[in-house]
Amino acid sequence: MNHGKKGRTFGRKRDVRKAFINSLAEALILRERIVTTEARAKEIRPFVEAMVTKAKSGTVSARRNLIATLSGREKVAKKLVEVLAPRFKGRKGGYTRITKVVKKSSDGRKSAIIEFV
Repeated sequence: MNHGKKGRTFGRKRDVRKAFINSLAEALILRERIVTTEARAKEIRPFVEAMVTKAKSGTVSARRNLIATLSGREKVAKKLVEVLAPRFKGRKGGYTRITKVVKKSSDGRKSAIIEFV
């Protein structure tokens, strides 16, 4: 039974899943828009939004915390703090938008576009 469980496993072990979500988040932050499956988009949304909120404080400790969260990817943390955080300065949340795209006919997966507002 799967009662009381949160999140999706994507058929992966915990460490692999964490790296997978980190890489999706990195792609979204660097490109500001990615096309992926609906489930993946819904899974990375709270992760990315929490990082943007953390980056808005602009402190050194917040930057270091972001680098640690992103497994040492300083370029991504720099973009979060210097580009995205000022853009969302007056916004209290809801930094991303998920737009559903037509199902793929070959495998039937539900695609979605996740992007920054």
